[in-house]
Amino acid sequence: MRTIAFFLKIGVVSYLTYLLVFLATAYDPASPSYQPPFVIWVLDTINLFIHEAGHFFLKPFGMWIHIVGGSLFQCLLPLLLLLVTRRQNVSQVLYPAFWLGENLINVSVYIKDAPYRQLKLIARGVIHDWNWLLSSHLDSAEPLGETLFWIGLLVCAVAIVAGIHFAIKSFRHSMAG
Repeated sequence: MRTIAFFLKIGVVSYLTYLLVFLATAYDPASPSYQPPFVIWVLDTINLFIHEAGHFFLKPFGMWIHIVGGSLFQCLLPLLLLLVTRRQNVSQVLYPAFWLGENLINVSVYIKDAPYRQLKLIARGVIHDWNWLLSSHLDSAEPLGETLFWIGLLVCAVAIVAGIHFAIKSFRHSMAG
């Protein structure tokens, strides 16, 4: 039974590695032919609802906070979940950490799209958050987005390494006991 649990954990980590490769090489929501793996589609759908909730909750604090609030909420929620998980059950941090990294990558695509406005938004005529935020500095969109993209990939990779570490640690502990 211990061996089965170990291989299940390694299977999950392997799937997350596949998702990381997808995020690094084929994550392009602006493309008409974009077809993400189901898990990425689900995460991005959840991320969109969280993003929009951020706008809603931060609207009273002025236009700039209202606009940045979507991306901020989108990244803060998995970060807070990561911190809580770290305190409650550190061996499970790979899940919120991977989600955080995926969110950073998602926001990076939105930032890089600011000068072009090719991403499909939730409705016609709505403000493209990052086009508005970077309006006088649209040339900064690419380097800012690229930096966030690489940070997101790094966070996902660290999550995967943590998952491997905790799977091995758990397996060794169960074999010793």
